[in-house]
Amino acid sequence: MLNKWHELSFNEAVIINPPVKLEKGRCYPFVDMSSLNPGSRWAYATEERVFNGSGSRFQHGDTLMARITPCLENGKISRFHSAEERTFGFGSTEFIVIRGRKEYTDNDFVYYLTCSDIVRYFAIAQMRGTSGRQRVPVDAFKCLRLRIPPIAEQKAIAHTLGTLDDKIELNRKMNETLEQMARALFKSWFIDFEPVRAKMEGRWKKGQSLPGLPAHLYDLFPGRLVDSELGQIPEGWRVGRLTDLAEVTSGKRPNKVYLEPQPYALVPLWGGNGPMGYVSEPLYSTPILLTGRVGTLSSVFRTATPCWPSDNTLVVIARAEISLEFLYFQMKSFDYDALNRGSTQPLLTQTDLSQQGVLLSRDSLLGEFHKQVSTYFARMDEAINESLTLTALRDALLPKLIRGEIRVGDAERFLKERGL
Repeated sequence: MLNKWHELSFNEAVIINPPVKLEKGRCYPFVDMSSLNPGSRWAYATEERVFNGSGSRFQHGDTLMARITPCLENGKISRFHSAEERTFGFGSTEFIVIRGRKEYTDNDFVYYLTCSDIVRYFAIAQMRGTSGRQRVPVDAFKCLRLRIPPIAEQKAIAHTLGTLDDKIELNRKMNETLEQMARALFKSWFIDFEPVRAKMEGRWKKGQSLPGLPAHLYDLFPGRLVDSELGQIPEGWRVGRLTDLAEVTSGKRPNKVYLEPQPYALVPLWGGNGPMGYVSEPLYSTPILLTGRVGTLSSVFRTATPCWPSDNTLVVIARAEISLEFLYFQMKSFDYDALNRGSTQPLLTQTDLSQQGVLLSRDSLLGEFHKQVSTYFARMDEAINESLTLTALRDALLPKLIRGEIRVGDAERFLKERGL
C-alpha cells in the first residue's frame, strides 16, 4: 500500500478538523484570518486569547484553509507555526484544519496538496450560501478523489517545494527587519518628534551629532511644539489630508485571471490581502501603495514591480517620489475600524481614505527621510523580486509534482540549472 500511488478520497487521505483538546479559560495562541498571507507557508499567532470553547483548534504544523469567500479564492492557505512551548492554538471559525493521516500522508506534503489546484479549485467550486458569505461544506471533500503517492515520494516532494519556501521565508524575515528599521525612524521623526524634543530639552545643539541624528539634520527640525487638532505638533508643520500628498483611486477587475503563473501571464494580481493570481499585463508599472477596499481592511502594501490591483483594492499614488515611504507608514497608522462603512463585510471608501488626516512637514524633511529609508526599501524590493520568481517556480512545479506529471529528480535538476 505504501510503495505505489493509490486513489483515495481527500477525507480518507487526511484528517479534517482533527480533535485538539484545549482547556476553557486558559490562554492559547490565536490566529485570525489576516494572519494567513497568500503564498506564505506559515501563519503566526497575532496574540494570546482566552479559549472559551469556540473557534477552530489546531497544533503546530496543521494546515489552515480559509473556507469563506473571497479568502479562499485569494489563496489563504497556511500552516500554523507555534513557539515550542505553545504547541496548540485556536483561531477563526472560518478555517478548515487539515492534518496528515499517518498511514497515508506526510503532514508536510498535505500542505502542498491542499494548496494545489486539485484541492483548492474543488473547494471553491463547492461553496454554498448567500452572495458574499459563501462557505465550503466540509463533507464535500468525501467526493474529491485523488491519486496519492507513496510516503517516501511525498516527503521528497515536500522537501523540494519546501526548499523554495525556505528561501522565500528568509527573504520575508530580512524584509521584516529592514521595515522595522525604517518604521523606527518614521516613529522617531513623525510620531514622537524626538528630534524636536531633543532640541527643546537642550540635548541636541547645532553642530552636534546624536545617535540617529547627524548634525546636518539640525536645521530641518523646528525647536518647539504647538497645538493643533491632532494635539501638539512641530511648529511650522500642518495637518493636511492624504490627498494632499497622493492620488487615491480604485483598482479594476481584469478581463482574465490565472490562479497559477503562465508563460504569458506573470504579472501579479493584487487583492486586499496581497497577490491573488496573475494577469498578462500590468495596470501600473511604477511604485504604488495598496490597501483593501472591501472584504479585509487594514493591510497596506507597497509594490515597486508592475502589477494589476483588483477592484477590491484602493490604490494610492504618491504625487512626489519623496513622500512614498512616508505615506506607506502613515497609512499603516490609520484606524481602519473607524473607517469601516460595511454592514455584511468591511468596506473602505475612496473618499474616506482620501480625506484621512496626515501631518505635513517641510519637503526638505520628507526628502531626507526618503533618502535614508529608500536604501532599506531598495534591498527589500530585490528580495521581493527574488521571492516572486521563487513563488512562480514553486507554483509551476507544485501541480506537476502532485499529479505525478514530473518526478522529484526532474524538478531538482530543473532548479539546479537555475542555481537553486
